[in-house]
Formats: sequence, structure tokens, C-alpha cells
Amino acid sequence: MSSLDKPMDHQPGRHRDEGSRSATEAALFEAFGGVRGMVETTVPGLVFVAVFTVGRNIHTAAVAALALSLLLGVARLVRKDTLKHAFGGVFGVAFGAVFAMMSGDAKNFYLPGMLYTLGLAIAYIVTSLAGYPLLGLILGPIFKENLSWRTRNPGRKRAYTKASWAWGLILLAKSAILFPLYWWGDATQLGWVKVALGIPPMLLSVYLTWIFLAKAPPPIDVFAEMEAEEARRAEREKAV
Repeated sequence: MSSLDKPMDHQPGRHRDEGSRSATEAALFEAFGGVRGMVETTVPGLVFVAVFTVGRNIHTAAVAALALSLLLGVARLVRKDTLKHAFGGVFGVAFGAVFAMMSGDAKNFYLPGMLYTLGLAIAYIVTSLAGYPLLGLILGPIFKENLSWRTRNPGRKRAYTKASWAWGLILLAKSAILFPLYWWGDATQLGWVKVALGIPPMLLSVYLTWIFLAKAPPPIDVFAEMEAEEARRAEREKAV
């Protein structure tokens, strides 16, 4: 049987592609918390707007959202998930809840998150223009490539730049919808629209990142290179 007659699953190139895509999926889930992380960042806002819509009480809505966020964080700790994912959402919700209660304006529950989203969008775009795309800085250590993509792997640098531009533009579009509602809409309108825009933009951003990185060259494992160099140095010392 010729190599052309062999099933595709037995071709090494296909296995390398599948391994690269699996590694990319794992890295994205680790960096962004997966679908569960997206849901956990959206549900407290849903609870806030639902409770506020019914009772029109900022304190009750804020406490309900914060209590749920704490419960989700504790659940992550029990499952021994990353502390970043366990507490990131809690701090964000707590900041918004305190801000809303102190100001007496329910819309301010969402303002810290909106400012963070806008700032993140700007960071993605500015770092891409500067040649240090933010997504590469985030995912580089997870892929064990650190900054090797910037000088030694131009294909991955291009992929990180494209992905960072995608994140930046998508988050800018999200901000362009939310801030007019913050200025001229009411809290209920802002809340429901923000909930609706919680998961879809992030899913689109993660999907585009996966597409760009899956087509890029594999990462250079700088940690493995360092270990190999240490092993060679030890062998030379023994030979002497």
C-alpha cells in the first residue's frame, strides 16, 4: 500500500496539526477560563438586573449578585481551579456592587466592567501597534515559549498580532454599544444589553484566536531548550 493509500489518521502531519490545535484549545481555556468562565462573568450581572428590575432596590440587587459571585468563586476553589479564575470575577462584581451602592445609581454596577473592557480594547490595539501584541504576552508563558515568538517565530507573532487586533476591535464595538446606554439609557436597558453582550463577543474573540494560532507555526518550547542546554553542559563537565 502506498503512502497515498494510507488513512489520513495515520499521517504524522495530521497528528502534528491535531496536537497543535489541542494545545491551542487547552491554552485558551487556561487563559480565559473556558465557557464556564464566560458564564460566571455574565450570570452575576444577570442576577443584578433581574433583581433590580423586580424590586428597584440597588442594595438588594448588588448583594444578590455579589453573593452569587462568591458562591461561584468558592465552587472553583473546591474544585481546585486556578485562583485567578476563582477570584477574578468576585473582585469585579464586588467593585461594581460597592460603586453602585455608594453612588445610588444602579447603572454604576456595570461601569467598572465597562471601563475595564474599554481599557483592555485599547491595550490590545496599542500593544499590537508597538510590536508586542498583548495576546502573545498572555499566552506565551502558557505555551512555554515566553517571548521567543517575537524574534524567532515570525509566523506566531503575526498570529498573535491578528488575534490581538480581533480582540481589540470586538471589545471596542462592545464599548460603542454600552457607553451610549450608560449615558442616555436607564439601568434596566443597560443591564439587559450588557448581559446579552457578555458571552457572544468573547466566544467570537476566542474562536478567531484559535483559528489564527491553529494555522500558525508551533511554539518554541524555550524551557525544553534550557533543560537540553543544561544537560549538554553537564555532559561536557563530566567529559572534562
